[in-house]
Amino acid sequence: MARLAGIPLLKDAGVDLSRFEARSHWRRFEPDEILVDFDDLSTDIYFLLSGEVRVLIRTQSGKEVILGEMRGGQLFGELAAIDGVKRSANVTALTRGEVGIMPSAVFRELVFASQPVADRLLRLLAGRVRELNARLMEQAVLDLRHRLYSELLRMSAPRAGHGNERVVTPPPFHHVLAARIGCRREQVTREFTTMAGEGLVERTRGALVIKRPDVFEARVAEAFREDI
Repeated sequence: MARLAGIPLLKDAGVDLSRFEARSHWRRFEPDEILVDFDDLSTDIYFLLSGEVRVLIRTQSGKEVILGEMRGGQLFGELAAIDGVKRSANVTALTRGEVGIMPSAVFRELVFASQPVADRLLRLLAGRVRELNARLMEQAVLDLRHRLYSELLRMSAPRAGHGNERVVTPPPFHHVLAARIGCRREQVTREFTTMAGEGLVERTRGALVIKRPDVFEARVAEAFREDI
């Protein structure tokens, strides 16, 4: 069975993936290893077979903004593979893992040969544009408190067996959250003290529990209305 068949983008592609794998190669990585860096001229696409990585961008002044994390089954480097322009982000490993690396010409051949893959790629790109648009709007309109609410909601998942509660696992470091929403670590720490005092969040072993996500949602919605 083709190794890339476990990647959701390539599932049931309707083509023989092994002939595309034959022109790809595999790479194992260690924590803190840089897989892709700013301004790299390579145009390969990376399929994350296992492990976890972090994606970030950097301003001209050197400030870094975290876009998010990716886990096994996801992919990165698709923009350079599509348009041939040098890399615009850094991807660094958070854990051990393995990637499948496919040259851009091979990836384009695969996309054009498989309608299911082409359709999923378009939906993937549209989803990422929508998310970036939402984050851009939050950065332009919301103060750091409401940006933090939004980011925690975006990072969280439903907490099984606990009603409407949501959970972020593992609990995020304050400096990481600060890099995601564009503020200082000390500001995030102060906001967490306030949220804990209101009973909105709770830190447990191995997780950050959002006790009242409905309050976060209502406050963000109200902040957007106030800006109109």
